[in-house]
Amino acid sequence: MKEKTIWKIDPAHAEVAFKVKHMMISTVKGNFDDFEAQVTTENDDFKQADFRFSAKTASINTKNEDRDTHLKSDDFFNAEQYPELTFTSKSFDGQTLVGDLSIRDVTKEVQLDVDFNGVAVDPYGQTKAGFEIRGKINRKDFNLTWSALTEAGNMVVSDQVKLVIDAQFIKQGA
Repeated sequence: MKEKTIWKIDPAHAEVAFKVKHMMISTVKGNFDDFEAQVTTENDDFKQADFRFSAKTASINTKNEDRDTHLKSDDFFNAEQYPELTFTSKSFDGQTLVGDLSIRDVTKEVQLDVDFNGVAVDPYGQTKAGFEIRGKINRKDFNLTWSALTEAGNMVVSDQVKLVIDAQFIKQGA
């Protein structure tokens, strides 16, 4: 059996973001500022690697304090009762990452599209791997059910949330 390699997220070169339609005419972007991720692999192409991710729900940041306070409330994440959201992979074929996403008290299988951008050694001798990960979830599947309508009958917040994750990992050990 080949030895496993651990890769830890490089937070200075990573972003865990989302996009959601607001009033169906514009897009609100946000991210989680406090997150951790690790990949464990047995090969250089990362196929069948084990991806684990968690984010502190209270670290949500949409650059609007009132909106962020609302997102942390029980209408959405309930950051006090559910301080973390997590993802644990089940399979990765090099392009599609399948795993369990847990938000609040709900865990659902999700499928994410992955661009593996390769491995490089930085000027300090650290080996790094880069990924672009994209996907979509329905927020209501995870009990993020708050809803309101505009006067014209449009939803204030779309049910569909786009996930946009750019991640660089640092190879651990020698």
